[in-house]
Amino acid sequence: MVLPPLRIRSTHLLIPNMQKASGYTGQKPKRASFVKKKNGVEFFVLTLVWILLLGSLSSPQLVGKPELIVKTSRNFLVVADMSFSMAEKDWKINGEKVSRWDAVTSVLHDFIDKRSGDRIGLVLFASNAYVQVPFTPDLETVNTLLDEAAVGMAGQTTAIGKAIVRGIDLFENDSIDTKVMLLLTDGVDSGQGILPLDAAEMAKRDSIKVYTIGIGDPNSANSDLDEVTLEEIADITGANYYRAIDSEKLNAIYSTLNELEPIEYEEEAYKPRTYLYPYPLGAGLVLLMLYLLLGSVFKVVKRMLNKKSE
Repeated sequence: MVLPPLRIRSTHLLIPNMQKASGYTGQKPKRASFVKKKNGVEFFVLTLVWILLLGSLSSPQLVGKPELIVKTSRNFLVVADMSFSMAEKDWKINGEKVSRWDAVTSVLHDFIDKRSGDRIGLVLFASNAYVQVPFTPDLETVNTLLDEAAVGMAGQTTAIGKAIVRGIDLFENDSIDTKVMLLLTDGVDSGQGILPLDAAEMAKRDSIKVYTIGIGDPNSANSDLDEVTLEEIADITGANYYRAIDSEKLNAIYSTLNELEPIEYEEEAYKPRTYLYPYPLGAGLVLLMLYLLLGSVFKVVKRMLNKKSE
């Protein structure tokens, strides 16, 4: 071995008549010393344990390939009319007559599912406007709460101005720059509360685009659609107005909106890291425990053998 032997001093035994015995034998007393033989296995095991512990303290890591975290950069608010006129069954889906509300919601579900990069909010209005869903990236929840809504829940008449203001309130605490509102209605404003054009001016000041969709045929006897007001609302806020006379037309409008307001992503680089320090730490502790356990077993076996030999 490279290192010198280890010398351990110990007190000598007090033997009576030590000097006489020394005189009889002619040998002089020497200083007591114990030379411990080096154990190669012990040295190897303890060195390996020490290396493993040092390796654990160095905190080894496995760094994976960079990934991109996608963050939304847009809030998209759907403001839907659910006054009594939306119960009119003058639309067809798969050859069956359905109400305007059922037709709108059936197509609206597909539109919401395609906005997976946006946070969607839902405001339902008639005589008053109510927040059905605040802004959330959970599109499944938006679809569920949309299904739970029913015509007449918010009253009978149509308060477009109130609906826009309620939407503006939702955007008020929003730090995202791009704000889009989609207003669907089949009627004319009831004139209660704030006027629709005044509400549009408020939306413009808050940089909110209000896309308007008129539901139904304005030339029909059952329609009260005010296209002029809806066009002006869209024009004031820098958006567009669309007329939806059936489900196919409404679906085409949603596709156009996806092109006009594409989902914006904010990408952030991320490198996944896997910390490996538990492995050398565990290996070192297990090795040390096995060595101590086996050492104790060998000592017990050796003692038993010595006793038998005696």
